[in-house]
Amino acid sequence: MSYDEHFVWTTTRRIKPGARAEFEQAWQPPESPAGMLRAHELWSEDGEEIVGISFWDSQESCDRYRDSALETERREAMAPFVLEESSSVYRGRELSIPGN
Repeated sequence: MSYDEHFVWTTTRRIKPGARAEFEQAWQPPESPAGMLRAHELWSEDGEEIVGISFWDSQESCDRYRDSALETERREAMAPFVLEESSSVYRGRELSIPGN
C-alpha cells in the first residue's frame, strides 16, 4: 500500500422514520478507535439513510475494531432503529483536483 492510501470502511443504514436523534446517540462510539484516522457522516434529505465513512491506518486496525466488544455493543444499541444495513471495506486515497 502506498503512503497516501487508506483502508476505508463504509456503512449505509436505513433507519426508522423519526429515529435519527436516537440513532445518532447510539451510533457515537464512546472513544476514538485505535487506528481510525477520520470519519464522516452523510445523511439523506429525509434523514432516514445514514452513510458512515471511516478511514483507517491499516486493514488490521479496522478489522480489530469491527470484531471488538465495543463495536458489538454499539451495533446492539443501534439495532432498534435500523431497518436495513450494508457495509464494505475498500482501499482508497484522496484525489488531487486540478487547479488546487
